[in-house]
Amino acid sequence: MPPRHVLLAVGVAVVWGINFLAIHASLEQFPPLFLVALRFGVMAIPTLLFVPRPKVPLRWLIGYGLGFGTLQFIGLYLGMAAGFPAGLASLVLQSSAPFTVLLGALLLRERVSGRAALGVAIAVMGLVLVGVTRATSGSWWPFLLVVLGGLGWALGNLAARQAAAPNPLHLTMWMSVVPPLPMLALSLAFEGPDQIASSLATSLTAAAVPAWIGLGYTVLIGTVLGSGVWVWLMSRHPAGRVAPFSMLVPVSGLTTAWLVLGETPQPLELLGGALVIGGVLWASLRKAPAPDLQPEIVRA
Repeated sequence: MPPRHVLLAVGVAVVWGINFLAIHASLEQFPPLFLVALRFGVMAIPTLLFVPRPKVPLRWLIGYGLGFGTLQFIGLYLGMAAGFPAGLASLVLQSSAPFTVLLGALLLRERVSGRAALGVAIAVMGLVLVGVTRATSGSWWPFLLVVLGGLGWALGNLAARQAAAPNPLHLTMWMSVVPPLPMLALSLAFEGPDQIASSLATSLTAAAVPAWIGLGYTVLIGTVLGSGVWVWLMSRHPAGRVAPFSMLVPVSGLTTAWLVLGETPQPLELLGGALVIGGVLWASLRKAPAPDLQPEIVRA
C-alpha cells in the first residue's frame, strides 16, 4: 500500500475509535434503545431519498440490518448505558471476529484453517480474561451485553457476505432502513414514552450539545466518511492488507477514552485485550486465503 493509503487506513481506525466517545456522549442525553432508533433514522431518510437500493436479495439486506444494525447496537448501547467503559467496549466488540469465523463454519460450512482456529482460541481467551476481570470489579452484565453486540455484528457479517453487494457502501447505507421502526417499538415498550419525551424535551438545552455532536459524528464521520474511505481502500487493495488496520480501533478507543474520560483499564484487561488483538491478527495475517477472521467494513 502507498504511504498515503496507509495513512488513510490508520485515520479510519482512529475515527472509529473516537466513535465510542461519541456514543458515550449521546448516551448521556438519550436512552439507549431510542438512541439506536434515532441514529439509524437519521441515516435512513437520506438513504431512501438519494441512495440507489443495492441489487441484493431482500432477505440478506434485512438480515444485515437486524444483525449489524439492530442486535449489535442493542448490546453495545445497553452495555455502555449500564456502565461498561467506552474504551473497553471498543475492544470487546472485536468479539465479532471470532464469532464470524465460528458462525461461518456452523451455518455456512466454511472451512476453518488451523491457523484461524488458533487465532479464535487466543481471542476467546482474551475475552474471557476481560470478562473475569470485569466480574471481579463489578457486574458481568454490561460485559455480556457488549459481547452480544459482537454476536450481532457477526450475524450481520454473514448476511453481508451472502448478499455479495456490488457496492458495499450502498448496502451499508440501506441497512440503516431496517433498525429504526423495531428499535422505536422496543424503546416505547421498555424505556417508555415518558423517558423518550423527557430526553427530547431537554435535548435543545446547552447541556445536550455534546450529545448531538456525538450523534452527528457517529452518523457522518464514523459511518458515512469512515466507511466510504474503508470501502475505497478495500476496492484497491487485497482485504488481507487492509483489514488488519481495524485492529488499531481498540487502541484508538482505549487511548482516547483514557485521555478524555480518564478511563484506565486494569492490567489484566490490557492483557486480555492484547490476546484478542493478537488472536485476530494471527488469523488475519496469513499467506494463503482461508475463511478470514476479519471485521467487516463498518464500525460502531
